[in-house]
Amino acid sequence: MSSIDELRCIINEELAKIKYPKDPSLLYNPIKYILDSKGKRIRSVITLASYQLFKENIKEAIPAALAIEIFHNFTLLHDDIMDNAILRRGAATVHHKWNKNIAILAGDTMLIQAYQLLNKINNKVLQDVLQIFNKTAIKVCEGQQWDMDFEMLDNISISKYIKMIEYKTASLLSASLKIGAIISETSSHNQKYLYQFGKNMGIAFQLKDDLLDTFGNPKKFGKKLGGDIISNKKTFLFLKALKISSEKQKSILIKCYSSKMDAKKKIEIVKDIFNELDIYNHTMDLILLYHKKAVQNLNNVQSSKKELLFQFSNNLLERES
Repeated sequence: MSSIDELRCIINEELAKIKYPKDPSLLYNPIKYILDSKGKRIRSVITLASYQLFKENIKEAIPAALAIEIFHNFTLLHDDIMDNAILRRGAATVHHKWNKNIAILAGDTMLIQAYQLLNKINNKVLQDVLQIFNKTAIKVCEGQQWDMDFEMLDNISISKYIKMIEYKTASLLSASLKIGAIISETSSHNQKYLYQFGKNMGIAFQLKDDLLDTFGNPKKFGKKLGGDIISNKKTFLFLKALKISSEKQKSILIKCYSSKMDAKKKIEIVKDIFNELDIYNHTMDLILLYHKKAVQNLNNVQSSKKELLFQFSNNLLERES
């Protein structure tokens, strides 16, 4: 059974084998650029990890894992355009390095490439894989739209935020695990609980990402700290702060998120209020709750090889980047 690091190496090696035409270079060079960046390959790795819970030879699952990895990077590429992000994984985003039109077209090509790879899956399970993949792709888009909608809305509940990150982030983790299980032809019971494991782990993962955006180490995080605050993103941290703040604190927060001001000053003011309200620990408590749910789901999976996924979920919980 391969370790997480070994599975990541396999994904990187397989991605490196993909040959792109030389022309038009402004279409293919950005694709190679983003796929060569320092990604953790989380979704593609857990596709293979899920498969090897039930079968040894992971070769059968590699096309699906690559498709998921390329699809995920396509979503990041377009997400960066919408967020006007400058950095991704510590390097310039595609639209910042080239331009937005080039980034959009490169992303479109990556989406098509993902479907080309899915077509290499065993016909016996292809329709089931496509069904979950297509459903998930739409969920990711719905989640992204909600994320953008929230920037313009004043009254957002924490439950609505959790639903948004379930769709935008967790759904692809869930699908990655389920697709690996489908290709292995394991039982619907195992598929169901792996999907739920991915959902709860994915919510915990995004909450940790939100936390690191404000409280992370800039040398390890790979993105500019405070990006969510600058972009007026109503993350759990902001919504929880609004819920438990005094009228004065609430007024300051709303003013910061509704008016233009110096970015450095804005981050400082908001972070000070977060510290006053102990938002770091409130967020960690919710992360631990979803992590616990994820572990309970994984316990229900019928396999003797689950230690790798337990380790994987713990690593996501403890990550600093």
